[in-house]
Order: sequence, then structure tokens, then C-alpha cells
Amino acid sequence: MNHYISWVTAYPIGSAIIQFAILGTLGEILSQFIVRKSFKYPFTLALTVWKMIVWGVLSIGVKYAFTGFGGFVSSLIDNGMWPKFSAGTLGYALSRSTFMNLQFGLFLVIMHRVLDNIPEKVKNWKNLDKSMYSLLWFWIPAHTVTFMVPDVLRIGLAAIWSVALGLILGMFNRK
Repeated sequence: MNHYISWVTAYPIGSAIIQFAILGTLGEILSQFIVRKSFKYPFTLALTVWKMIVWGVLSIGVKYAFTGFGGFVSSLIDNGMWPKFSAGTLGYALSRSTFMNLQFGLFLVIMHRVLDNIPEKVKNWKNLDKSMYSLLWFWIPAHTVTFMVPDVLRIGLAAIWSVALGLILGMFNRK
């Protein structure tokens, strides 16, 4: 664990990119295994690389949002515009998660879909509403937990949540 913490501390953006590229893509692969009821690999090599790049790019925004929305909530509290929650408490974590997901999360969902559409040369907006609802039923609770753990572990946990969501969505979308 010390090596992981040292790596994440030394390379906050690079480690976020690598963790999301691997775990986010893994979540999509597992989702397809479940949807198709088959362990046949669902993507071409080129599409796998593209998905890893997309997850890596999105992770940069996630890393900055994790930091920025901490300041956002603290600023609201300091200016008397939000209830006084101490950092590390459930109220603070829920506030931070909710503000982040309802503002940045919507942008992230749309950008993820836009980037997913590029290699397939399609405009697939099907079920985008379901992706946005996942902000409410999955990401707000998941990131509330995420904001309760030490900062150095947050991006790794968020990447693991991507695998969990892939499994859940795979079960919802089985053919």
C-alpha cells in the first residue's frame, strides 16, 4: 500500500490516467460479457485502446473535479451559503458529491458518450437519460463514500466504482 500511496502522491495525474484507463475499460468489458452472456472478447484491439484513451482523458477531469469541488463546497460554507459541515463528515462528503455530480457529472456523461461515438462514426444518444440518472442512484452515493476516504485513495476508489457500475449496467442490459 505504501508503494501505491507514493506513486499516487508523486504522479497524481498520471496515476489517475492509468487507473481509469485500466479499470474503466475493464468495467466496460465485464459489462459486455454480462450483456452478451459470453466471455468472447467484445472489442477490437483498436477499440480497446480507444476506450483506454477515453477513460484516461476523462480521469483528468475527474481528478480536477475532486479537488475543485472541495474548494467549491468549502467556499459556500465559508460564505454562509451552505450549512457548516466539517471536512471528512458525512454531510460534507454528501454535499461535495452532490454538487460535483450534478454539475460536472452531467458534462462527463455527455463527453463520455461523444467520445464513445467517435470510433464507431455514429451519433448514438440512446439511453443517455439512463446514464444521467446513474449520477443520482449510483455516483452521488458512491462518491459520498469516496469523499470519506483520504484524498490519496479517492481516484483509485472512483476507478473501482467504474468497474462496479459496469457490472451493474451489464446486469440491467442483459439480452
